[in-house]
Amino acid sequence: MTRTAPPRPALFLDRDGVLNEDPGYVHRWEDFHWIPGAREAVAAFNRAGWWVFVVTNQSGVGRGYYAEDDVVTLHAKMSESLAEIEARIDAFYYCPQHPDAALDAYRHPDPPDRKPNPGMILRALNEWPVDLSRSIMIGDKPSDLEAARRAGIRGLLFPGDDLMAFLQPELKPA
Repeated sequence: MTRTAPPRPALFLDRDGVLNEDPGYVHRWEDFHWIPGAREAVAAFNRAGWWVFVVTNQSGVGRGYYAEDDVVTLHAKMSESLAEIEARIDAFYYCPQHPDAALDAYRHPDPPDRKPNPGMILRALNEWPVDLSRSIMIGDKPSDLEAARRAGIRGLLFPGDDLMAFLQPELKPA
């Protein structure tokens, strides 16, 4: 993506608990279930001209429960499913590091990308022409909102249920 394109607002979405049901450490497509209205919300923000990014902690990698390849494969399957309704995620950002990771390569005392740290959001802001003042982060945990605050964007706590209905008041053309 070129940074010379005009800035557009971005919708930052946590994954587990916002886009999909979260029974814990979802990493296989057969265990993935969209939250009601999630695909429709992504499509609506795409049509409105917003960037749509996923920013997700994936400590299951560092804990040794699954591999980074599993995360990448699941995100590809999500993209295929979204394409069925002409929707897309512009970029996926994930953090496999954790302070208590079982695998040395993923152990870090305070991973900069692990929410509540804003690293994933800041990477997107560096890589894409984002209108920071109009962007929002949707999460289901206080750590998601704290990451948004630290990155300088507004955060909204998703209470569950229907993502499209929740986001309808935020849907404005880019």
